[in-house]
Amino acid sequence: MVCNNGDGVLVHINSEEEKAGEFLNAIIKKAPEISVIQSHTLSEIPFRSYDDFKILPSQAQKQINIPLTPDFVICESCKSEIRNTNDRRYAYAFTTCTHCGPRYAVTTKFPFERANTSLSDFHMCTPCKTEYTDPNDRRFHSQTNSCRECGIQLNLTTSDGTSIATDTPKIIKKVSGFILSGNIVALKNTNGYLLCCNANDKTAIARLREKKQRPTKPFALLYPSLEKIKKDFKLGTEEEKALTASAGPIVILDPKKGMANLERKSIAPKLHQLGVMLPSSALLTLLMDTLKIPIIATSGNIHGSPIISEAADAVKKLADVADYFVHHNLNITFPQDDSVVRFAGEQQITLRRSRGLAPNYLNAPFSENKKVLAMGAHLKSTFAFVPNTHTYVSPYFGNLDSYDVSQRYQKSIVQHMALFDTRPELVLIDAHPQYQSSILGREWANEWKAELRTVQHHKAHFASVLGEHELFPSKEKIMGAIWDGTGLGDDGAIWGGEFFMYKDHQMERLAHFEYVDWIAADKMAKEPRLSLLCMLPETEREGVRQKFSDTEWKIYNRMLEKNTLKTSSVGRLFDAVASLLDLGDTTSYEGEAAMLLENTARDDNGDTPIDFLAGIPYQNIPTKTLMANILKAKKDDIPTSRIAHSFIHTLALSIVKTAKENHCETIACSGGVFQNSVLVEKLLKLSKTQGFKLKFNRILSSNDENISFGQLCYHHYLKN
Repeated sequence: MVCNNGDGVLVHINSEEEKAGEFLNAIIKKAPEISVIQSHTLSEIPFRSYDDFKILPSQAQKQINIPLTPDFVICESCKSEIRNTNDRRYAYAFTTCTHCGPRYAVTTKFPFERANTSLSDFHMCTPCKTEYTDPNDRRFHSQTNSCRECGIQLNLTTSDGTSIATDTPKIIKKVSGFILSGNIVALKNTNGYLLCCNANDKTAIARLREKKQRPTKPFALLYPSLEKIKKDFKLGTEEEKALTASAGPIVILDPKKGMANLERKSIAPKLHQLGVMLPSSALLTLLMDTLKIPIIATSGNIHGSPIISEAADAVKKLADVADYFVHHNLNITFPQDDSVVRFAGEQQITLRRSRGLAPNYLNAPFSENKKVLAMGAHLKSTFAFVPNTHTYVSPYFGNLDSYDVSQRYQKSIVQHMALFDTRPELVLIDAHPQYQSSILGREWANEWKAELRTVQHHKAHFASVLGEHELFPSKEKIMGAIWDGTGLGDDGAIWGGEFFMYKDHQMERLAHFEYVDWIAADKMAKEPRLSLLCMLPETEREGVRQKFSDTEWKIYNRMLEKNTLKTSSVGRLFDAVASLLDLGDTTSYEGEAAMLLENTARDDNGDTPIDFLAGIPYQNIPTKTLMANILKAKKDDIPTSRIAHSFIHTLALSIVKTAKENHCETIACSGGVFQNSVLVEKLLKLSKTQGFKLKFNRILSSNDENISFGQLCYHHYLKN
């Protein structure tokens, strides 16, 4: 007998003790590839008589203590079925089995059984029910089991809602034709809508950029097969593993020379690398089998808003973007963007943790007596929830300045409380009082009569990487290099270039980048030229006057005269260097200037890079001296690519120097700056020659997505 209970899977067998042990070992060794066995126990109970094998309905319990199952990409067996004209699931766009398909996206409550998912709206036909109840069938107790007779229905419409087709093969054929003819199609996948167009149609891509309000941010590519990806891109072992993993993320890749049939300049303006993924569902597999070419497949939203999952919302917000819509009638409980990863050698860098990777965090057993909710940050918002002995870190939501993002974030928190039938007793928030997550956390803590605590932003970053690598029990000193764009510091300054020391459950600030002026509030993060103005020595500022109008020049210099707010931000330092090298004075998306700078650094194939701080003694990194030396290199006509490379090289050396001076052999790096693969590669090489150990966020993103988890870690492990 097998059933689920509040703690996991419960198996009753009649057996002698030795045979029972062999049975348990067999389960562990032959567990399905997508399964995760966290723990197991074997115990003797009073005899019960069983005549056959049964899976019983779940035992309802008040307190649920099991992980949420993430979504899985379509498996090879299901692909074979939908391609086989003799199979009853031929061309069925929602074919799944026990090894694949949506899980978290369709969950309504615990445990994961059909009655607790949005698939409960679809009643299995006799053949599906037979599969579901047959222990020898691979769809035995497949909770998402369905077919074209009893399952999810597609509807192809025009942008004004006129239905064109409901037959799947006809829809696939027409959509393929629409895309090849230059149209934009909004297609509802199992995690939300995607906006799709031909990746070799410059006009269609330009129109998508204009309508989606996304002028330069790179688009993701959906490829028909791994073989075609290998033909167009350099693919290492780790990249291939990621592309074909059950999470099926977007993977950032280097194109091969001579790559044809792609509008690269339109897809990722001024960038060398491209984000690539394989079909995650039967629907996308059928479409790509027909198209046989790569297409743009970007989140179905207006730039800055969350991914859309409901038909009415999609038509309302995307009717001016898409020419055609592919809807279906499966309700998506938890819409998610596609996850994004890249690699620096074998080091995985998670850029966005979402579909397939969230919401579980399986290696963080917080022995809390209280139910804890960590509200995370503001720009790359996530929340982390500990309602039992498991930790759940939500998918990425986005910038909480957006009303729609804020509403999705709040709704998801409420949904998770309903899933676990519990309210937090402790709420953790960022120390910045004006973060929307902090405001909401204070309001909810008051409403729930829960305890409220604040955690400084960069200390949360440091705690996240310590927690991810289980370093809190360590007896040695660990240095943290925590570099990002912005976060309120303990002294009221805007931190972002910090060095910390961790030892014996104490965390102290060691050093930081030199304070410079922070002016014009959030505008500084969107205009690299402002960072340049603030970070250059005063004697050199006149040299960048051409980047401003006369009126702007007067206004910003007046601001500098009166300014008292300071920053140590390395994110803004990247912006300043990008502007100095004329890579961009304004940006249209977060991190654009830093990406362009990294891109330029990759072009350098010349001499040994320059250390712009060589021979200069310092405790805090002398930002203005660094900028002055970079400016001199530019005046000396040193190639831009070499300057960009040398700047990143200098930053890597500053980490090594600070660690050595503080006698630290282990360095933990976190913050959005460490999504820069050139910087990570530099540090990995230095670690081999200099003899220190490096720790990066890997499961979590190094950007502000990890703040919620870091808040949990800081609260649980730190004394200060």
